[in-house]
Amino acid sequence: MANTYRESGRAGLEDDKDFVDILEERRRSSDLSHAFRTFNPHPFKGATPCSSGDLNKAVLESQYLRYMTEQIAMETGSSVETVREEARVVMEEMSQNLQLGFIRLMGYTLSKVFKRLFSSIFVNMEGLNSLQQAIQDSPVILMPNHRSYVDFLVISYILFTYDIPVPVIAAGIPLAGMKMVGEILRRSGAFFIRRAIGSDKLYWAVLSEYVKTIVRRGFAPVEFYVEGFRSRTLKSLTPKLGMMHMVLEPFFKGEVYDVTLVPISISYDRVLEESLLAHELLGVPKPKESTMGLLKASKVLQESFGSMHVNFGRPLSARQLCQGKIDRCQYNLIPRDLPQMPTPEVQSCINWLAHLIVRIQEEGSYTSPWSLMACLLLQAPITDLTEAGLLWDQLTEKTLGLKKLALTFGAHLNWPGQVPDSDVMSSTMALHRSAVRPKAGRIYLVQEEEPARQHPVTPEEGVVRTAAAVLMLVSYRNQAMHIFIRPALLVTALHVTKSTQRDELFSFFCVLQDIFSNEFLFIPGNSSQDFEEACSLLKKCGAVHFSQQEVTVSETEAGLEVLSFLRALLQPFVDSYQVMFRYLYEEVHVISEKDFLPAVRSLATKLILSGELHTYETLSSDTQKNVLSALRRLEAVTKLRTSEQNEYSVDKAAVRRIGDILSGKIPPQMLQTTPDARL
Repeated sequence: MANTYRESGRAGLEDDKDFVDILEERRRSSDLSHAFRTFNPHPFKGATPCSSGDLNKAVLESQYLRYMTEQIAMETGSSVETVREEARVVMEEMSQNLQLGFIRLMGYTLSKVFKRLFSSIFVNMEGLNSLQQAIQDSPVILMPNHRSYVDFLVISYILFTYDIPVPVIAAGIPLAGMKMVGEILRRSGAFFIRRAIGSDKLYWAVLSEYVKTIVRRGFAPVEFYVEGFRSRTLKSLTPKLGMMHMVLEPFFKGEVYDVTLVPISISYDRVLEESLLAHELLGVPKPKESTMGLLKASKVLQESFGSMHVNFGRPLSARQLCQGKIDRCQYNLIPRDLPQMPTPEVQSCINWLAHLIVRIQEEGSYTSPWSLMACLLLQAPITDLTEAGLLWDQLTEKTLGLKKLALTFGAHLNWPGQVPDSDVMSSTMALHRSAVRPKAGRIYLVQEEEPARQHPVTPEEGVVRTAAAVLMLVSYRNQAMHIFIRPALLVTALHVTKSTQRDELFSFFCVLQDIFSNEFLFIPGNSSQDFEEACSLLKKCGAVHFSQQEVTVSETEAGLEVLSFLRALLQPFVDSYQVMFRYLYEEVHVISEKDFLPAVRSLATKLILSGELHTYETLSSDTQKNVLSALRRLEAVTKLRTSEQNEYSVDKAAVRRIGDILSGKIPPQMLQTTPDARL
């Protein structure tokens, strides 16, 4: 079962001819007639017909919520009536109020907006047809990746267009506070969840019962983002498991025969929030969601964002996926209406399933020419990008070589087949003129113009200004990382260990996965398959030869070029982690997250100015937080229980050891070599 993402037909991917541009029809016919046509969806055959109001009433009157309100009343000393009233208020704040009239309004508005923003929205029809059938057979959970606010709207728009029941969608509570817009979203199917629930038992109880009731009754497909948040780096995020457990619990308890999970991969040529994301990573606060902010952002309608691919994956049966992984009989030991903590076995299964879904999303994504170009631009010295410029012909040649490598590695590219490669490159450059500009046969990085000021720009301010431009490139490179990461880890293992022994290389490969598992997604327990995949892909492109005992580097020019590219691809992550390890083992015994981020940013800025550090990615707050998460997982950093400031105790010797392993100072023979080896 570990290779289900392969077995599932690579997320149900079909030939590119299966993709249809849904905007083509919208450009030819009336948006009004599209919005007000007969909408005739086929819902789940076992659904209990009910209104949103009936759904809310069923939740509030459920045995589970009655039990929980009584327990909470006893614990807090409040009356049961008071707690029930609090539950009713939570329900009112949270619940959706799906209405066809507002779906039509959304359909009309989005037709106008999407035609302005995108040249095309490609949808795979086979995946959509499979979804249409799956929705009739069992409760369906739609699980898209999350890279832009547009994700929130596009799935409902597509389903409305093809007469498929529109979903109810888990959304962040700030959206509910937007005047008018929040109510339109609520009536278009959004239900709103607070971001920081913490240990609020009543809120958890209302939310979980609400989600489970929707699934049990087959009220509508449920859509949520398994990554939890919009990815500010455009990389896959470590999945969150709370909602995953809620949607699967009715199946675990035998309340529904099966639950169908549908991974959806949404890929963009250009993301609307690209500049905003880069600044957020440098510590600029994210603008508060508001109607006024939305109106101000309407200037994006003047820009072009290229095409979008929405790839509906093959529907996956939770019943089949969980077979042999969990014993559902345990749920028979406690009445269904009582709360039951998931066992370690169930938690492990849900974690595996969530990682599997994200991996399928990666496999189903379409990589743009710009993502490949960004990979190469970031491997050039920064002075070439900002001062000397990169030769356009050279970049074109290298991008075409990388296109070939990506296809060899099994990637799906959003690369027009009927257009000359030179035209594809030129149009890509024009689309991303906010990031790079051509001049006299060379390419230069675009940096934001400084407003008029009395004082000259300091070197430190110059670093931040360059970093904003670089991090925008980084986000697009990240969209291609899933293609190359496993071979890149093996190439790094070959370089650092200087070993040819498979067992030693595998051991170091596992260590790298362990260190970087907050940066890249790896399915738990899949290290052996990942290593074999890396070996196979590198052999396929002629970069290595391998036998049962050895992996050796090919000495051909093409092979060495591939190895050089892959090692350089991972190097910014290695360098960034080493800077932060160094800060922790040299400077501090106790650190708070609040102090750590600016301190590391200050150190990295100094190292960049001195020429000792060549990557600007160390300045990214996401990278910094990922290092802390990795060190906590590896038990080199421990959260202090008594602290209210998110303070951590640093085990300097453990942090130094991890840094020494990463730099090759500790030989591979001293590392464990079992597949489950952990630092």
